[in-house]
Amino acid sequence: MRSLLSMRWRDLLFAHWPVDPETIERALPEGLSVDTYEGDAYLGVVPFVMDDVRPRGSPVGLSFAELNLRTYVAADGHPGVYFFNLDADDRVGVRLARSLFRLPYYRASMTVGTRGEGRDREVTFRSRRLTKDAPSARFGATYGPEGAFSGPEPGSLEAFLTERYRFYTADEGGRLYRGDIDHDPWRLAPAWARVRANTLFRANGFDHPEGDPVLHAAAPIDVTAGRIRRIGAHDSA
Repeated sequence: MRSLLSMRWRDLLFAHWPVDPETIERALPEGLSVDTYEGDAYLGVVPFVMDDVRPRGSPVGLSFAELNLRTYVAADGHPGVYFFNLDADDRVGVRLARSLFRLPYYRASMTVGTRGEGRDREVTFRSRRLTKDAPSARFGATYGPEGAFSGPEPGSLEAFLTERYRFYTADEGGRLYRGDIDHDPWRLAPAWARVRANTLFRANGFDHPEGDPVLHAAAPIDVTAGRIRRIGAHDSA
């Protein structure tokens, strides 16, 4: 993969809810199938900070907070991530992501406060969507790790939810694209979270899943991303 962008992700929380696979299947574009773990599909809310987002060759990078609602899918047997929304606190970054990756990015006002380091890290994350021609969306939570960081065991739920290096997206005409990212394996820790507001499910046409989420905090990680490619007769996933 030839790198198009490099960046560092930090202060990331994975909050996942199991849901009926049919709920996800109905919301996917044609060509994608829902991926499941022991019969469950998952919806994930992921707040984090993107540091030093830098196009290849650029001497200057952008840093901003991001919040996404995602699920897990496959195309022709290749697993990946599908995003229902990505909200970001940077006008330039939103335009760049929409044009380069055809992803559903929206402009949002966000604040991120932190204290402590390592296992004592505490993050307070707030987001309010500003894009006027999109459903309103708010999120507010304080979270942090609850134990040591380590790599997920192969075949575990943690690996299913996080060890994915491809995303899929579709344009307004229904044409599918894939994008690949690269980074070292995740280092995860069990997490705690106090969620004060979360309307991302409603904004994307889902009922709020029942029960408590599966929570993981992630150690900072360096990431590169390549160009998206059309999935077609001569370019399968």
